[in-house]
Amino acid sequence: METVCNKLEKCMMEVKVTFTTEEWKNAQEKALEKLAKNVKIDGFRQGKAPMKMVKSRVGKAAILEEATDVVLKKSYAAILLDNNIQPVGQPQVQIDELTEDVLKVTVTAPVAPEVTLGQYKGLEVKKGTVKVTKKEIEAELANYQNQFAELIIKEEGTVENGDTAVIDFEGFKDGVAFEGGKAENHSLEIGSGSFIPGFEEQVIGMKVGEEKEINVTFPEEYQSAELAGQEAVFKVKVHEIKTKVLPDIDDELAKDVNIDGIETLADLETYTKEQIKNKKQT
Repeated sequence: METVCNKLEKCMMEVKVTFTTEEWKNAQEKALEKLAKNVKIDGFRQGKAPMKMVKSRVGKAAILEEATDVVLKKSYAAILLDNNIQPVGQPQVQIDELTEDVLKVTVTAPVAPEVTLGQYKGLEVKKGTVKVTKKEIEAELANYQNQFAELIIKEEGTVENGDTAVIDFEGFKDGVAFEGGKAENHSLEIGSGSFIPGFEEQVIGMKVGEEKEINVTFPEEYQSAELAGQEAVFKVKVHEIKTKVLPDIDDELAKDVNIDGIETLADLETYTKEQIKNKKQT
């Protein structure tokens, strides 16, 4: 894994990551093994079909998506630590290049601003006691838990809030398709707020294979002047529904976080407490 760290404006740090071929291939193998557990193929018990048949059934896009999740979960903490980044908010990950041979991503993280000190010599300041509450530690552990959540294919039912729907969509304004409004096999986490207001809510209740027209109004401040404030119709088809399964907050999660010296939940709690304490003292 190679990383290049850059400082952006407005208290943001950017890390461009290129994974080695070995890391990326291993992640794809693990992703295929993971997906195979949920694939049903006639003539074979679930999870026992030959990998070649499983690969053909789930498709390249699903394998690469799952592999990306696998490799990022493994390397996420190391990327931040190796580049001396202590985020003060949730980092964002953008896929820059994704093929069977190459994975390049950009991690953008909000950090504390640099402060120019004024006159401080000779001043006496009483140092207050920094307290870290159990609730604060639990909140950070919940963040780790969410980072290592697994997406499991939902065999039955409809899209619910919190699910990830794999969809095709195409947007139309006045009956004409507009540029940038089309995608295939796009993974959309319902409730993430990453789409136009009103879009995700209308996907809720859809079934696999169902097609639907979704009516939305673009925000007035939308980046495209041609679409800002305009009504549009999206034709949507659901291919797959995945539900998020959170891991237990235990020793295994502590190991998955992949921080040097962290082997147990107690270790992770101590580390988390110190991180919170350090942030409060800065």
